[in-house]
Amino acid sequence: MSERIRQQLGNKIRERRKFLGLSQERLAEDAGLDRTYIGAVERGERNVSLDNIVAIATALRTLIHPLIFRRRSFATVSTNFD
Repeated sequence: MSERIRQQLGNKIRERRKFLGLSQERLAEDAGLDRTYIGAVERGERNVSLDNIVAIATALRTLIHPLIFRRRSFATVSTNFD
């Protein structure tokens, strides 16, 4: 994962966490992760595993794709493979 992508993911996580009024500590607890890990993820310092992205998204009560994709979701991608 590139640094830019890690930073974008971290910004999205921070934005959603703050929108929900959660502290890093509470998010970490709800996701089953360490608070220092959440802080590092939000700063784009950690390469996050898919398992941890799922845990964080679940704790943030959101789907994964809004955290990862900026403008498009899977629903907007063409499925015409002919």
